[in-house]
Formats: sequence, C-alpha cells, structure tokens
Amino acid sequence: MLFSSKECKEKYGNYYQINKAIQAGTLYKVADGVYSDTPRVSEVEIIMYRYPQTVFTLNSAFYYHGLTDVIPNRYYLATVRDTHKIPDPKIKQVFYSTDKFSVGISDLAYQGTTIRIYDRERMLIELIRSAKNLPFDYYKEIIESYRRSVHSLDIQKLQEYIPAFPKGDAIMEAIELEVL
Repeated sequence: MLFSSKECKEKYGNYYQINKAIQAGTLYKVADGVYSDTPRVSEVEIIMYRYPQTVFTLNSAFYYHGLTDVIPNRYYLATVRDTHKIPDPKIKQVFYSTDKFSVGISDLAYQGTTIRIYDRERMLIELIRSAKNLPFDYYKEIIESYRRSVHSLDIQKLQEYIPAFPKGDAIMEAIELEVL
C-alpha cells in the first residue's frame, strides 16, 4: 500500500520516526513523497497514486490493452484541459475537454494494481483520430489487433461514444472500413 509524506507523518509523528521505520525495513521510500509498506512497487502504481485524476491513453493504453507489443517510451496520461501541467519528463500529458475526458473511462488490473484507462472502444476512436500522428507500421499493428478481436468490441458502446467527438460520422466510417 502506498502512503504520502503527510500520511506517514500522521502515522509516525515526524520525519525522524519515518527514517527510523525506513531503516528498520517496515517502510520504504519508493519515490519523492511516496512511501510503501512493500519494497517493490511498479512505476504504474506510483503514477496512479500521484495522479489519481488522470487516465492512461494513446500509446500506454494500446500497450496495456495488449493491442501492441511496443513498450511506450513515456506514460501517456489524459487530463482535463484546464489541469496544471505534470512536470514529470516520463509523462506525456494529453489534454481533453471536459465533455470528452470522461467518455470511456474504465478500470484495468495491471501488474497487481488497478489503473484508470480508456476502454478499447474509446481507444479505437482515439486511434482513428490520431492516425496521421502515428507511425504507419504502429498504426497498422494496432488496427490488425482490433481486427483479430473485433468480436469482443462493444459496437453499441462505440456508437454511444462517437457523438462526443467532432467529425464523428467520418470516424465511424473509418472504423467500419478499417476494422469492422
């Protein structure tokens, strides 16, 4: 379980006692301002703890959903447009308007933790919307993954999501041509 500096200070009283717990092996500092009761914590879990209002999107979501085997070089996190910039260089922040941000958020079990991620249907829409910005081979790999798993897609959910995006008809037409 993860704890903030504030939570540790409330539990242990002061930083001296926190450091004693770290030396005793009952508490572990896993990142700046983040502590754990276990020695090994995945970076994904730390990111979800630090930024609980974010959602994994684009390259990260494609990888976590098993649509590609390309490990992203940064964590792609979606936030609401008026959110402060995340200063971590390992994170690529993607801003969405409030009405688009909440479309398709789901939870996924990954490496022993639950992460907030856009579901596969939302990510198919994002794939089509981002097609021009992605390397062609990468795009085709993900499209092929969607084709192989087309029967597991919730088409009704996809149709509910489409109106939230500009040029929704063109997106749906591209999905029908590329995947369905």
